[in-house]
This record gives sequence, structure tokens and C-alpha cells, in this order.
Amino acid sequence: MIKSLEPNQPALYCRPPLQRELPMRKVKLIFNPASDRGRSGQKASDLQAIVETLGGATWAGTEYPGHAIDLAAAAGDEGFDVVVAMGGDGTVHEVVNGLMRIPQEKRPMLGCIPIGSGNDFAYCSQVDFNPQEGMRRIFSADPVLVDLAHLTDNHGRSIYMDNTCGMLFVASVNIQSRKIRRIYGFAMYLTAVVKSIIENYQTTHFKMAVDGTTSEHDLIVFSVGNGNREGGGFYTCPSAKNNDGILNFVMSPPISRLTMFRLLPEFMKGTQGKFDFVRFGEFKHLIIEADRAVPIHVDGELWAPYEANVRRVEMQILPAAMKLVR
Repeated sequence: MIKSLEPNQPALYCRPPLQRELPMRKVKLIFNPASDRGRSGQKASDLQAIVETLGGATWAGTEYPGHAIDLAAAAGDEGFDVVVAMGGDGTVHEVVNGLMRIPQEKRPMLGCIPIGSGNDFAYCSQVDFNPQEGMRRIFSADPVLVDLAHLTDNHGRSIYMDNTCGMLFVASVNIQSRKIRRIYGFAMYLTAVVKSIIENYQTTHFKMAVDGTTSEHDLIVFSVGNGNREGGGFYTCPSAKNNDGILNFVMSPPISRLTMFRLLPEFMKGTQGKFDFVRFGEFKHLIIEADRAVPIHVDGELWAPYEANVRRVEMQILPAAMKLVR
């Protein structure tokens, strides 16, 4: 190819740009057939054709709670480049906990195709919600780094969190949502909130050490956010970002049920901070000691029901712990 020349300018040859061939990624798709109350099966089936056009992948369906943890943990020895959680927040949570069992030097990247009910991690991580386009990016897009958190309790149990951890009232909402059968998505979580306001009004005394600074509080709401949204549309920690190296929390002292109903639309908009009694904070390391058993959900999964008798929780940020293809 010859460039157009000015008078008396020597001809220059322009080499055509090199076409860089990217190595084909080895992809493992972990599909939860129970996500979105079993309604995600067709969505996954619709993606099979596009997966084949992209070079194919290994499909693995989950068969029991916790199965995705084992499937993801095996991916390191199996040589996969990307492990994809196909489902909702629970599927992502299990895949993340499986990947964190793999040494960092062998750990595959995380992918996410949000076809569950809440999909809060995907929303907070700016994952493409179009399944076809999201699948294309799994095979080609560069990864970004996202933070995780690590929790331990007074019984020696530990778990990784990718998005949110709700305690007290927030966890009781999670418990209520599991009893609801004929409502789906955000409407299910909203119904669970209303039922919890009516039925689960309990105050707990917390001793807290936030990055070494201690305080005590009587609380009814306490939630930690790596991302800013949970429950399919409640912005509990509206300032939280999962790539800033810190965790955020929101807490509220005991308030009347009427005030809790008044707060409901504010949490849906992330504007609850206009009430003086709602307090926000941030930390890298947190220790909580409670005067009674504390119910806890982690990424929408019930980690500590009341009968687990968890009274102490330690949490710390793990900055840039996971590579996410989005």
C-alpha cells in the first residue's frame, strides 16, 4: 500500500497491521439448574449454540448445595482459564469459594452469566446482563480485579464473601425469603422484608472493633457491603465498590416498625443516609461480639441461622483477590 505523496516526497511502504491471534480460553461453565426457582434452565439451553461458535466449553451442572464449590475447586488442576458461574448470587458465591481454594498462581479467572433471581454481584460488578453478549466476553474480554472479604466465626468456620453480608434484621429477611414459594425476584425479597418487619423485631448489643477502634451499640440493622446492592434491589451500602480495597457497612439502632416501613423505599433508592440515626462506615478489618446468637447471610446464602449460635465474627478485606471477566 502506497501513501499519497506530496511533491518531491519519497514513496514510503506501509506494512499492514499484524493480526494478533489470542489463545483460545479453556472455559468451564458451572450451571445451577435450581437458580431463579428452576426457571433458568431455558436460558442456559439457549446459550449452547453460541458457546459452540466461540470454541466450546465444558458444562457442569450442580446437583446439591455446595456442589459448585467442589466443581470450581477442581478447575485449577483441570487447567481451566475461566470458571463461569451461570445462575444467581448463590452460584457466584459457591464458585468464588471454590476458586479461593486454588493457589493464586493456578487460580482461573471468574466469569458470571447472571440468570438467577437477584444477580446483585453481577450488577455491582457491571457484568453484561445480556447472556449472549456476556458469553462472548467470557471468551475474549480482559479481566478486571475485584476485592473479596474473608469471614471467620467463634466456632472456627470461615467463608469468602464477594458482595454482601447481612446480619440481624437483614439476615431475618433472608430467612423469610426461603419460606416464600409463589413469588419470584425482587417481589419475593420485598415480601420477605415486610414479613420480617412484622415478625422479626429484635435488638442485639454489639461490641465492635473497626480497624482497631472499639465501640458498643444496640442495633437492629447491620450489613456489610463489598458491593452496594443486595436482595435484588436494596442499596444497603450505596457507596460501596468492589474494587476500592475497603468494605462498607450500614447500621441502625432500634426504631419503631412504622419507621422501618418508612425506611423501606429509602433503602430501595440508597437514600437512607438522610436519616440521622442511620450510620455508615468503612473498614479493612472488623471484629463483632454480640450478646446473643446473630443470624448471618453471606451473598444471599444463609451462613449462620439462629441455631448456629454465632456470637463473634471477624472480617477482613482481600484487595484485588479475584480476576473477573466481564
